Amino acid sequence: LAALITLARRRSEKGQYRLTRGDIDVLPSLTAPSGAVPDCLALWVPGDTSANGVSPAPTGLWLAARFPKRIWLAVELHATGAIDDRSRLQQMLALAQGCDLPAVAAGDVHMHARGRRALQDTLTAIRLKTTVFKAGYALFPNGERHLRNRLRLSRLYPQSLLEETLNIARRCDFSLAELRYEYPNDIAPHGQTLAEFLRAEVERGLRKRYPDAVPESVRESIEHEMDLIIELQYEAYFLTVYDIGCFARGREILCQGRGSAANSVVCYALGITEVNPASSQLLFERFISRERGEPPDIDVDFEHERREEVIQYLYTKYGRDRAALTATLNTWHTRGALRDVGRALGFGRAQIDALASSMAWWDQRDKLPQRLRSVGLDPAAPRVAKWLALSQALRGFPRHLSQHVGGFVISRGALSRLVPIENAAMQDRSVIQWDKDDLDTVGLLKVDVLALGMLSAIRRALALVAKQRGQAFGLADIPMDDPLVYAMICRADTVGVFQIESRAQMSMLPRLKPKNYYDLVIEVALVRPGPIQGDMVHPYLRRRNGEEPVSYPSAAVRKVLERTLGVPIFQEQVMQLAIVAAGFSAGEADQLRRSMAAWKREGNLGPFEEKLKSGMKERGYADEFALRIVAQIRGFGEYGFPESHAASFALLVYASAWLKCHAPAAFLCALLNSQPMGFYTPSQLVQDARRQGVEVLPVDVQSSQLEAVHICHSGGGRNPEIASTAGECGPWIPASAGMTIAPVVRLGLSTIRGFPKAAAARIVNARQKGAFACITDLATRATLSRAELDSLAAADALASLAGHRRQAAWMAAAVPVQLDLLNGIAIKETPSQLPAPREGEEILADFMTQGLSLRRHPLALLRNKLSAARFVRATDLQQCNDRQLIRAAGIVTCRQRPGTASGVVFVTLEDESGMTNVIVHGHLAERQRRELLGSQLLGVFGQLQKEGQVVHLIAKRLVNLSAWLGKLQTVSRNFH
Repeated sequence: LAALITLARRRSEKGQYRLTRGDIDVLPSLTAPSGAVPDCLALWVPGDTSANGVSPAPTGLWLAARFPKRIWLAVELHATGAIDDRSRLQQMLALAQGCDLPAVAAGDVHMHARGRRALQDTLTAIRLKTTVFKAGYALFPNGERHLRNRLRLSRLYPQSLLEETLNIARRCDFSLAELRYEYPNDIAPHGQTLAEFLRAEVERGLRKRYPDAVPESVRESIEHEMDLIIELQYEAYFLTVYDIGCFARGREILCQGRGSAANSVVCYALGITEVNPASSQLLFERFISRERGEPPDIDVDFEHERREEVIQYLYTKYGRDRAALTATLNTWHTRGALRDVGRALGFGRAQIDALASSMAWWDQRDKLPQRLRSVGLDPAAPRVAKWLALSQALRGFPRHLSQHVGGFVISRGALSRLVPIENAAMQDRSVIQWDKDDLDTVGLLKVDVLALGMLSAIRRALALVAKQRGQAFGLADIPMDDPLVYAMICRADTVGVFQIESRAQMSMLPRLKPKNYYDLVIEVALVRPGPIQGDMVHPYLRRRNGEEPVSYPSAAVRKVLERTLGVPIFQEQVMQLAIVAAGFSAGEADQLRRSMAAWKREGNLGPFEEKLKSGMKERGYADEFALRIVAQIRGFGEYGFPESHAASFALLVYASAWLKCHAPAAFLCALLNSQPMGFYTPSQLVQDARRQGVEVLPVDVQSSQLEAVHICHSGGGRNPEIASTAGECGPWIPASAGMTIAPVVRLGLSTIRGFPKAAAARIVNARQKGAFACITDLATRATLSRAELDSLAAADALASLAGHRRQAAWMAAAVPVQLDLLNGIAIKETPSQLPAPREGEEILADFMTQGLSLRRHPLALLRNKLSAARFVRATDLQQCNDRQLIRAAGIVTCRQRPGTASGVVFVTLEDESGMTNVIVHGHLAERQRRELLGSQLLGVFGQLQKEGQVVHLIAKRLVNLSAWLGKLQTVSRNFH
């Protein structure tokens, strides 16, 4: 059945089926005695037998021959009025008798209750992209297609047809337990078993990791892990992931395993992860346990721009019949339901957009009537009330099946024999029809091939540094424990740095003051809902700062919690505590971890709470300690972070921080050329880099490459040589030469919004033969179209050829280009000198064409006006006193509302001097919702809150100043 569905879906576009009679045209014979689609039962729905006067009997006879004793004629009676049910019943029974087929009662059920008909009609209209008023005969004529009770059915169908449904049900005895999934076994070289090959590769990896000698503790861990891997027959799983990593490294694609793989020394030896479990006391049972009875989960991150190469490698290596991406089920949320139902009910686009945009993700259902009134709609109006009711009913419904972000399922035999496969909307992708969460049920192998933008940026930055130095420079060459890097991190100077660039992390950094790699591991995990909800953040900070004593009730607990000062921060520590303090087995501790998702819903630890309390009591721990530990563990229901994840992330945190600290220009280039990614827009990244002393030069057709490039030159500015990821770079000038490398970045042609990459490549290639003499020379040699010339002029990229953008646009308009009627005809006219745009116009044009400006910040132009209204700059807040009443204003760059923040909204404002962090409490956020969510330029009247270097402005009143920006459109990152 799965293979048949796969056949029908793979030869069709997404969402369609296409089968022919030839696909099931297998007659019973000695070689195929069971006919077509063996072991499957079939129902034949002949439709209206009087529709076109053609008898369906030949079709019935054809099907009966292909499904011997396995096919029924389905009789559907829906009181449609088109034909009397009694007459239709007689026709169907006669047809069944003529084809020698048993008849069975069927309902074509689309809803569980008749009252859902309105929702069913709405879903049909949504699917057909029309309204319920225009759907016509696509809608069912009545509400009979629901689960009817037996009394109703007995009045419609003969008893024999109802009894036949039970016969079919008894024959449907398939169980998912019958599926026999097998790992791919074609990974090991000929003549070697999977276990032998895995052990050989692990030993080879150990020699690289420990060139002198493998520590005895590591050897013991390896033997323990290998025994369990072989016992549970997971060798193929490890080798599959190992093979993927080898392919990526062979193509120089930066990759890193993360997640629970970091708990495994085998993964460390194979190079799947760069985290040494022995250095962090990671728990292997977080990765594999006998009790769990399912394969481990290994996530591998690849450069986001090159992950497709890895995906296509897997398709090529295993074939489309053995490998596919897993699916993920998307459901309707409030805003999506409002939009889709609104369109189906015929509401105007303006009304739908106004209502949907007024909703925030945290709005409860009881707020919907209030939102309707705010956009001028009466919730009591019948049509509006129907819109509201249907939208609420649709929330949580499956909306569509899409491909998972990277989960790959690979099998030894045909995967389509286990699960249906269909085409994805994206070209050259195929996906299984099951949601990722269902894979564990049948034990399908899933390898997460994930994309991470920071890996792309790090690889680019490392390439630039290597070219500057004139020698290879990779991740392993970055010096660890650099005090300058940690000093930068402690100042929260981390814009663009992986993981610790959010405002919440920036607020934590000056308080936690990371001094080494493990501090970064803690930092990454601490600013998460679990530790916050479990009240672990402040106790840890107090103990770290010496404000609170650190004590342990036993040596066993001390061993688990000593590295986090007695506070459980990681999931692995929760598991270890359950083992050493409450007597859990390793498998039971893993079950405790896996049940965390349910704790939030249920509000308790379920069956584990009593076992934890009684186990700690039996081992002599005080009730106070037990209650505190249980409360902290309960907090992990909000999302506890594994130490294995944090350890993997911390490596990239340090690498990106080192690059920002020691190679800021290369780091900026890499970030700009890896967009879209990260927390900040290119404009914010450029502004931060300029504040760090990086000189950024504008886009120019005479100098710019396709991407941003790092221009390396001495402090005197002579002999500039361009270094870019494209491969051109001069030799690195060492510090001993008595010269300094001025950090300079030239923006690339790709910065121009909508400018074709092919046109940019033609400009760069044409310029290799010499600089352009004029705009006509540029247009001719690079074969630019009129639209491309106009785009360059609007972005001020023709400044070196024509002057300011107005003059450039005027001159570009006079250039004959290919396909112009006047092409080849010389036109003489007196040059006109147009007045240059005002600074504000230049800035506006920069943002419109590039999304950033190298001129003054927009608020620098408004500073006099802002100062007159007593709004202070971001940098001035540091000089103000704690609890002082202050006014601040800035462009909104970020809005966040963590689920653990009790309705608090965190807003980041940007002005010409830097960032201001604003805290908007729930009551004010609701009262001034329009100003909070709708402002581009926001003024805040509030009270300053200072804690060391951490400064926040507690909002008391919000003012929308967006009109002061004129036509300038800004972008903010909201609620990610």
